[in-house]
Amino acid sequence: MNFILKEETYEVIGLCMEVHSQLGAGFLEIVYKDALEYEFQKANMFYKREQEYCVNYKGTILPHKFFADFVVFDSIGLEIKCASGIVDEHIAQAINYLKISRNRIALVVNFGETRLNYKRLIL
Repeated sequence: MNFILKEETYEVIGLCMEVHSQLGAGFLEIVYKDALEYEFQKANMFYKREQEYCVNYKGTILPHKFFADFVVFDSIGLEIKCASGIVDEHIAQAINYLKISRNRIALVVNFGETRLNYKRLIL
């Protein structure tokens, strides 16, 4: 299957798998974010944590902002979850991220299951 940023996406997922294999399930999101940041730094991967985005509504910037957990390679949104599964609300959040950021790929990664679970969204 061919899609944009395929190798970069696999690299991010691979680091998420490494974190999950080391920590397993059960920690809070912040722990996985800290571990992922460690892995991104170790891999010399370009990323931003808690990337801030403004929401433009009919030409007006709304007072509340949206924060993506990570933006990796300046083009892949990464949302970290610790839940019993990836649900529609997680997907909707990532789609909203894509709309606001104008990036074309988002990953929703769930560390809350015994096996790492993820969804790749491409616009």
